[in-house]
Amino acid sequence: MNKAELIEAVAKEASITKADAERALNATTDTIKKALKKGDTVQLIGFGSFGVVKRSARKGRNPQTGETIKIKASKAPKFTPGKAFKDAISGKK
Repeated sequence: MNKAELIEAVAKEASITKADAERALNATTDTIKKALKKGDTVQLIGFGSFGVVKRSARKGRNPQTGETIKIKASKAPKFTPGKAFKDAISGKK
């Protein structure tokens, strides 16, 4: 499912227009991004949590040349599914 299909499904499920569904989806994703950028965690009970993990600097290897390279420290987004979400996907009640 791509973004357009998601917007259409949300609009149908919530009985709203596609434009309203798109604005709601964009506002949701923008708000999550801003919260993660500030270092906050976003928890949606029954769905999961969005957070940021810190990756420390490390040495890697260029697979083409075998040369050792330095990989900078970085931050990456992480999603941890909630129990209810995992159970819904696996078919448990």
